[in-house]
Amino acid sequence: MATTRRQLLASTGALGAGIAFTGAFSELFAGTAAARGRHGHGPLVSDPAGLLDLPRGFSYTVLSREGEPLLSGEGPVPGRPDGMAALPGRHGRVHLVRNHENRHTSPLGVPAVEGLTYDPAARGGCTALELDARGRVRGERVAVAGTAVNCAGGPTPWHTWLTCEENEDRAGTNGYTKDHGFVFEVDGADPRRTGAVPLTALGRFQHEAVAVDPRSGTVYETEDAFQRPFGLFYRFLPNRPLGGTGSLRAGGELQAMRVPGVPDLSAVDEPGVRFEGVRWVPVPDPRAARTPIRLQDFGPGGVTHAQKLEGCYWGGRSVYFVSSYARSGEGSAGDHSGQVWKYEPELRRLTLVIVFGPDTDVDLPGESPDNICLAPGGGLMVCEDGGGAQHVYGLTRHGEVYPVARNRQNTGTPEAPEWGEFAGVEFSPDGTTMYVNVYRPGTTFAVTGPWD
Repeated sequence: MATTRRQLLASTGALGAGIAFTGAFSELFAGTAAARGRHGHGPLVSDPAGLLDLPRGFSYTVLSREGEPLLSGEGPVPGRPDGMAALPGRHGRVHLVRNHENRHTSPLGVPAVEGLTYDPAARGGCTALELDARGRVRGERVAVAGTAVNCAGGPTPWHTWLTCEENEDRAGTNGYTKDHGFVFEVDGADPRRTGAVPLTALGRFQHEAVAVDPRSGTVYETEDAFQRPFGLFYRFLPNRPLGGTGSLRAGGELQAMRVPGVPDLSAVDEPGVRFEGVRWVPVPDPRAARTPIRLQDFGPGGVTHAQKLEGCYWGGRSVYFVSSYARSGEGSAGDHSGQVWKYEPELRRLTLVIVFGPDTDVDLPGESPDNICLAPGGGLMVCEDGGGAQHVYGLTRHGEVYPVARNRQNTGTPEAPEWGEFAGVEFSPDGTTMYVNVYRPGTTFAVTGPWD
């Protein structure tokens, strides 16, 4: 059902503890009917095929399923699809580059391909689908292999994909033959242009997502650490900003965010609070040769940490990033079920835009935000990664959470259902199609309908 956040909280007895919106969020909304609407796209309709519930007037196509053969003949489609980008191609084609968050024990790893494999012992990586102008799959192949736990990432202004390893195992750990915890650039149209080269200057840590400032070329990065010490929010100043494919290999400076007087973002619980004069502190050892970056000595004042930093997206003149949740019982300074933060580089200003929870009903949309993207009509689309039912949900400028899709694929039992999380939500370059992955069982969907 469609639900406002107030309705959701009323159903759980948690009124007053939920979502709030501020003017800082208004730049995400274009002046379209969709942006002005108060109720999203309406209630979800049960899918008779038992795959994906959508609002009336919307439909889906299954583009790819784990275990089916890749069209390239390189092996089966890997499992655990996660972050994704829809990159424009020639003649209206779309190159859909898709992460696979496979660990060393994952049964359906990315097939090793000569020239595209970093560590033959690792089972993560990316695959790329080529869609024609009518949305039909014309190709599907390995784009990079031999990486570990590829979670999210982000597109570049020159239409490549930066895939992130959410892993910092060293060579010799879990059978790996090389160090992990890096970012790799992937060309979805021609993967051999980028190969399997780690961008070591962007740091070695538990990467989640990245966003690139299209004006300056600065790369912003989130670190998904759910145990203390929690992760950091980084920026990378490249030596060759906006230099095109391969330019990030030229190195640069990695820095970590310091919000004066705020050692832990979870302590902030009032939407609209702004912090001026954000500072950026050079990372002493970006490759973490001896000490993980979040444990390194940043000098007096330290740096600012946060639990479960995940989605990261560029919008307008700002970068938005997500803390999926915080638990004081796990060492955070406060409790919440999700925050969305906005950083304005020109003003060096950080604003808490949205707070979820801490009390929620996990079977309704509106908690544990993960991957995010901007909708073509304005506003934010969010992949949910929490307990209970799993949704893609949207946020309106009027302070409502509304459902966009619900996963119906139960991988548990009727008595103890398990619903695979959504990941990689992204829109086609022309804004007519939403692409999204279901993590388990690994499925990639294309969703069309009256997005306007």
